[in-house]
Amino acid sequence: MLKWQLSNWFEKELKVGKLKVENLNEQLKPGRLKVEGNNQDQVTRNLLKCDLQPQFQRVAVVIQYLGTRFYGWQRQPRHRSVQEEIETALSKVLNKPVILYAAGRTDTGVHAAAQVAHFNAIGPIPPQRWAAILNSRLPDDILIRASASVPSDWHARFSALWRRYRYTIYTDARPNLFVRPFSWHYYQAPLNEALMQAALRPLIGKHHLAAFHRANSGRKHSWVDVQAAECYRKGSFIHIEIQANGFLYGMVRLLVGMLVEVGRGKLSPEKFTEVWVKQRREQVKYSAPAKGLCLLRVGYTNPPFPPEIWFDTQPRFLLPPMVAG
Repeated sequence: MLKWQLSNWFEKELKVGKLKVENLNEQLKPGRLKVEGNNQDQVTRNLLKCDLQPQFQRVAVVIQYLGTRFYGWQRQPRHRSVQEEIETALSKVLNKPVILYAAGRTDTGVHAAAQVAHFNAIGPIPPQRWAAILNSRLPDDILIRASASVPSDWHARFSALWRRYRYTIYTDARPNLFVRPFSWHYYQAPLNEALMQAALRPLIGKHHLAAFHRANSGRKHSWVDVQAAECYRKGSFIHIEIQANGFLYGMVRLLVGMLVEVGRGKLSPEKFTEVWVKQRREQVKYSAPAKGLCLLRVGYTNPPFPPEIWFDTQPRFLLPPMVAG
């Protein structure tokens, strides 16, 4: 057994917060620990063999993933999930089960440009090295952009102030293979983004949004504090961005599905508002495809990472306009 591993009792005391071991992390301040190795696997093995005192550390990570082949973020039996892939990689390195806590749970097929999560680790690996260690063990549709040390009371979910999602609609009649995985190809009728923006405006504030709440959710209420809501066009693409303290199960996709009816002129902005104000869930009939939705970023009072790591890291497509003839 490695010398830095703790007894079961010691680990239990750490989890319930009865034991404070922050002083042990002094050994791993950046630049103080030097570990040789020719490749990532060798460096990791040498780190784990270091003769150091036991230490506890909480590590935050920024995660990107392509949701196409995942049944969502959350671990579940018989289906592939982002959480399980990363937890499996962590467990193989630490030789013990590890739980990863995320800022939010994305649904099947939904992407993430800057999901944030954290885990607890016991061992000598410096927090900033975890990104490289995990990327060498993860599949091609998951990427850890960065890792960093956070305080022991910091939580990816409960410390978050807001989450922001972007939905992308591709309106050009010409199909495009490279656009397809990240957008809803809707070209059957012209969409008026100004009407869609007008419908979104009354959403700002704290509201009961049961009309955009799918069934089978464990959440006991439908109150959401919407901080920003905008719809704008970039060439052939319409982007819808919603920022809120939290999101209901299926909320953005249901909202976008109904918003398209506004853009088509089938539903007025006033009628759109009336539906959610009066909680008429039965009138919300369409859910936009999952592939157009992306968790764009998560906000914290003191972000553990610089903006270039997590701010607006989902690229926007730019295509030439349609040429007649």
